[in-house]
Amino acid sequence: MALRSTPAAAPSAPNYLFPFVAVTALFCIFGFLTNLNSNLSPKLEDIFNLSHAWSNLVTSAWFLAYLIFSVPAAKVIEVVGYKRTIVISLFVMVAGALLFVPAASLISFPFFLTASFVLATGVCGLQTAANPYVSILGPEHSAPARLTLAQAFNSLGTALAPIVVGVFILTDPTKVRDQAAVAHTVQGPYIAIACALLMLGFVFMFMHLPAITAARSTKDGDALAGRNIWTYRHTVLAMVGIFLYVGLEIALAANAIKFFETQGEAINNYIRAAQPLAHAVRRFYPQGIGEKEVVAVLAFCYPLAMMIGRFAGTVLMKAIKAHKLLAALGVLGVVLLVVGMSSTGHLAIWCLILCGLANSIMYPTIFALGIAELGPLTSKGSGVITLGNVGGAVIPPLFGLIADKTGYQHAFLLPIACYLFMVFYGLSGYKPESNAVA
Repeated sequence: MALRSTPAAAPSAPNYLFPFVAVTALFCIFGFLTNLNSNLSPKLEDIFNLSHAWSNLVTSAWFLAYLIFSVPAAKVIEVVGYKRTIVISLFVMVAGALLFVPAASLISFPFFLTASFVLATGVCGLQTAANPYVSILGPEHSAPARLTLAQAFNSLGTALAPIVVGVFILTDPTKVRDQAAVAHTVQGPYIAIACALLMLGFVFMFMHLPAITAARSTKDGDALAGRNIWTYRHTVLAMVGIFLYVGLEIALAANAIKFFETQGEAINNYIRAAQPLAHAVRRFYPQGIGEKEVVAVLAFCYPLAMMIGRFAGTVLMKAIKAHKLLAALGVLGVVLLVVGMSSTGHLAIWCLILCGLANSIMYPTIFALGIAELGPLTSKGSGVITLGNVGGAVIPPLFGLIADKTGYQHAFLLPIACYLFMVFYGLSGYKPESNAVA
C-alpha cells in the first residue's frame, strides 16, 4: 500500500502579544519616575530656597545618567540579552529610590541629586532595552505605531506623577512645621516605589520572554555587523532629535507648575470654580483646594494630553506616514508656543498644556525611525539614540536660566527651536543613509 506524503505545515508566526504587554508595563513605570523627578523641582525650590535654574539641576542629574550609561547599556544587552538587562536595571532603580530616604533625612541637595542620578541609571538601562525590544516584536513597517502605543502607557505613568506629587509630596511649606518636615514628605512615596520595583524585578526574573539576540535581517546581511554605527546619518540625527525633544519635554514639564503660578488671575478663577468639588475630594485634599492643588491638576493635563495624542497617533499612523505626522506636530508645537509667548492667563496655560499633544508621538517616532534598517546593529543604535536623553540635563537648566533673566514667555524661544528640528527630521532627516558622518 503506497503511503501518501503530505506537505509540511507552514510555521506559524510567533505570538508576541504577552511580551509586548509585559514590556509595555515598564514604559508606564519609567514614564512615571521620569516625570516624578521633573516635578520635584518646585519641591526642592521650597526646601532649599533655590532659583529656577538651580532647581532644574535635579533634571540635569537625572539625564546625566543617559550620557554616561546609554552606550554601556547597549553593551550589556549584547552580552546578557534584553530580559536580563531589564532585570538588572530594575534592581538598580530600587537602590536609587532608597537613596531618597537618607537624602531627605540629611536635607542635602547634593544627596537628592545623587539619588536622582542612581535611579536614572536604572531607568536608562530599562529604556535602552525596552524601546528596541518593542520595535522588533513584529514587522518593521509597523514599528513606529507599536512603539507609539507602548509610549502611550509611558504617558499614563507620566500623567500620574503630578498627582502623586500634589497629594503626597507637594505640601504647602507654610502649613508644615519646618524645612525637615517638608523634606521628609519625600520618603514615604520613594519607599513604596522601591518596594514595587523590587517585586517587579523578581517577576521579570522568572517571566518567560522570547530571547531576541539579533534584530531582523537586512539585505546587507552580516556585513552590517562590522560597520560603525556612527556612519548612519538617520541614527545620529535621531540622537540629536531625542536630545532636543527630551530637553523641551522635560523643560516644559519641570517648569509647568511655576509657570502656572505666575498666571495669577486665571489660577484664582480655577480655584473658585473648583470649590464645589472640595467636599467630594476632601479625602485627597484635606487642606482644601488652593493654588497648589489647582496647578498640580493643570500640570497633570500636560502628560494627559500627551497620552491621548499617543493613542490617537497609533490610529492615525495607519493612514498617515509616521515621519509626516512628526513634521506636522512639530509645526503645531511652534504655533502653540508662539501664541503662548504673546498671551497670558488661560490661553497661555492651555498653550503649554496642549504642547503635550504636539509632543505625543515624537519620542517613539524618532526612535523607531532612527533604528530602521540597522539589522544586527539595532542594540548599538538604541544605545546611541538613548544617549540623546541627556538633552534633559542640558535644556531644562538653560530654560530655567532664561526664565530667571527674562521671564517664562521669552524662555519659550528655546523649545520653539527644538520643535523646528522635529520638522526637519520628519521631512528629511529620517531617511536611512549609510554615508559617513563627519
